[in-house]
Amino acid sequence: MSILNFIFVNPRFLAFGFFAAFFSSFGQTFFIALSSSGIRATFDLSHGDFGLIYSSATLASAGLLIWAGRKIDDVDLRYYTAFVCFGLALACLGMAGAEHVTWLIPVIFGLRFMGQGLLGHISAVSMARYFDQHRGKALSLASMGYPIGEALFPSIAVALIASYGWRQMWAGIGIMLLVMLVPFMLWLLKGHSKRHWSLREGTNTSEKNRKLNGWTRAQVLKDIRFYALLPSFLATSFIYTGLFFHQVHLIESKGWSLSIFVGFFIVYAITQIFSALVTGLLVDRYSARSLMRFYLIPAVIGLGFIANFNALWAGAVFMALFGLSAGAVGVIHGAIWAETYGITHLGAIKALGTAFMVLSTALSPPIMGVAIDQGVTIETISIASAAYMTFATTLVVLVFTRTK
Repeated sequence: MSILNFIFVNPRFLAFGFFAAFFSSFGQTFFIALSSSGIRATFDLSHGDFGLIYSSATLASAGLLIWAGRKIDDVDLRYYTAFVCFGLALACLGMAGAEHVTWLIPVIFGLRFMGQGLLGHISAVSMARYFDQHRGKALSLASMGYPIGEALFPSIAVALIASYGWRQMWAGIGIMLLVMLVPFMLWLLKGHSKRHWSLREGTNTSEKNRKLNGWTRAQVLKDIRFYALLPSFLATSFIYTGLFFHQVHLIESKGWSLSIFVGFFIVYAITQIFSALVTGLLVDRYSARSLMRFYLIPAVIGLGFIANFNALWAGAVFMALFGLSAGAVGVIHGAIWAETYGITHLGAIKALGTAFMVLSTALSPPIMGVAIDQGVTIETISIASAAYMTFATTLVVLVFTRTK
């Protein structure tokens, strides 16, 4: 089935996966970091101070995700989604009203937990669970919500902050989400009871039984392949979060214009969308497992441009190449858990991977922030990041070749 036919047959549920990813933008580092300068000035925080607060809140989010993420296996998707969307709206309003530095921890926790954590979790698990033969296409279409959000929101946020201030921007977002998001997402889930019933009815064949009655989370934790996947799974989130949390410093150290660099998110989005579409088709044809050894290579090359060039065009090249890897990772790692471990406990297993991913995003801002405070250059950080990605790719190749 072609992608266009696939969209025509499943428009509403695919839109649900897309918008879950799209609205997770408000809990993603790239968006929160756009307010970092104002937040640090308001509360008199250094790069390292804000990185520590951000890390603490994100660590708490990662810990709770292990429990909350598995509930998607047991709770009706409509109730689960409504709770998460409502929580994200409250977190945005909390950011607007934070009056003391101590309030930043619970507020950022809410943004990270509800936005980056659970909305992204909902998008990936719902697409991987309810689509089988077309899982790759479903994940690729839903994952487009991330790059489109990354393309649209930074420029809007910069303009709003310049015109009204960072608090007013967050207040406007919170009100919009509170009024619109829950009913909109529930409308997209109309008819979900029939979809869920059809999934359960599909257990009649032995092949379906094999896929549905998959590994438990306890069994996964004893499997060497899970630990071989983790460094690769965490690579883009760790490096992307660290670099874009400190994107203002990156831009200043290179002598670039913030307004021009923010425009490069459109380049990033275009390559990410292209990569997600191609990867989705390849996953359906070959499998996610067969593609894992390749998808980090563009990001490694892109980091090389940051490490070796100061010209503004190097920033555009970096964003384009990193977008290729980021577009692939969402599709591949959305599919690999279902391919390897089945879908009965997919929420619990994916939540474990997501918790580690969120943990990595908690660690990278303070690690890079402390490094920056100590005088480590962006070029050195880029070289170290490229070396880590090379290690992660090598580990996947070695372990999966031996366990094939």
